[in-house]
Amino acid sequence: MGKNTLVSDDSTMTNTLRFPAADPADAAAFFAAELAFEADPDDVVRDLEAGTTEGFQLVETRSPEAFARVRIPGAINLPHWDVDETTTAGWDRDLVYVCYCESFECNAATKGALKLSRLGFKVKRLAGGITTWHASGYPVEGDAVSGAVEHVSLHGVSCDC
Repeated sequence: MGKNTLVSDDSTMTNTLRFPAADPADAAAFFAAELAFEADPDDVVRDLEAGTTEGFQLVETRSPEAFARVRIPGAINLPHWDVDETTTAGWDRDLVYVCYCESFECNAATKGALKLSRLGFKVKRLAGGITTWHASGYPVEGDAVSGAVEHVSLHGVSCDC
C-alpha cells in the first residue's frame, strides 16, 4: 500500500482521517448550502461600513432588555418567541433577514430564523452572534456602550431566551 492509502486498522490511522473526506462534489454542495444559511460577521460589517445593506435586515432575536443593553447598529429587535404573522405583517418579503443572538451557545437566532422561514421569509443566521461580533472589534450600540467598543462589557448580555 502507498503511504497515502487509508487502511481500516484504526491503530495506524490518524484521527483526522479516520473518516474519509467527502467526494469533492458532495463537499462543494455541503459548503454551498452552509453559506446559504449563515452570514459571516466580516461580510456584514463590510456592508454596514460601505452603506450597502440593500437586500438584508439584521434581526436581534433576544429579549428587548438584551437589545437595549447592546446591539449591532441598524438591527431591529424581534424576540424569537414573538415571531408570528402579526409581528411580521409589515415586513418586506424581498429582504433576507439575518438573525442573531448572543453566541454559538445560544439558539435564539436559530429559533427566530426557523419561525421566519416557516412564515415564508428568506433568512440567514449571523455566525457567532453578538459575542463574536464584539470580539472582532465591530461596533455596537446600546445602554451598555460607554465609549469605545473595547470598553463595552458583554457581562449580562446573555441569551435571554
